[in-house]
Amino acid sequence: MYYKSIITFALAAAATTTVFAQEAKQYPEPEPMTHKMTEFWEPQPPVVTPGDQCTQSAPSDAIVLFDGKDLSKWQSSKTGGPAEWQVKDGVVTVDKSKGDIQTRDKFGSCQLHIEWCVPKGIEGSSQSRGNSGIFFQGLYELQVLDNYKNVTYSNGMVGSMYKQGRPLVNPMRKPGEWNVYDIIYTAPIFKADGTYLYKPYITVLLNGVLVEDHFEIQGTTEYIGLPQVKKHGDGPIILQAHGDKSQPISFRNIWIRPLN
Repeated sequence: MYYKSIITFALAAAATTTVFAQEAKQYPEPEPMTHKMTEFWEPQPPVVTPGDQCTQSAPSDAIVLFDGKDLSKWQSSKTGGPAEWQVKDGVVTVDKSKGDIQTRDKFGSCQLHIEWCVPKGIEGSSQSRGNSGIFFQGLYELQVLDNYKNVTYSNGMVGSMYKQGRPLVNPMRKPGEWNVYDIIYTAPIFKADGTYLYKPYITVLLNGVLVEDHFEIQGTTEYIGLPQVKKHGDGPIILQAHGDKSQPISFRNIWIRPLN
């Protein structure tokens, strides 16, 4: 009798399962994927005319900071008056007696193109050889230095974020030849308490060769001491008149594309 009850229960359960299976709804299968489902037409990126390599012109949406004619886009970092470096034959040469110069406008995240030349026959060694620097937001220095057959501390050589990130390689051209920096700089974002929410980053190509790959900047680039975190907004691009005794370097063809 016991086994008969078990069999009866099993048959009833099977019958119930069959009924439920028969009553289960059939839903449509997903539509087959087509190429149009992953194509987005809007918004379209704005059209930018690239610079002409023969004439060394800037992209159509760039701000030309120095076109070889004058320093009207620059001012003295020391006095706030006109920038007094020498402009001649399409280049501007550092005047160490006049101090640093900086852009009149302030910038945050940006793409910067700048060309620079160490004079042929330059003398000096280590940091005393064609020393200068490019400061972003007035605080973070990308080193400019003649490191063609000239050794110095690696986190202070050409292509370094000064005292922080040494370059991946050294593609420096010899004195008398022009070097080219193409830089992507991402400005920091700060919390209300003045600490970094997102640190600044920089990617640098020197003479077409990657030397800093999305490097995370830790703070201000100090000559003595560790990086400092200082809450700030947009700031100028500064070109340094370094106090070393070697012959001064020259710059040309400077343009910037704000990215914020």
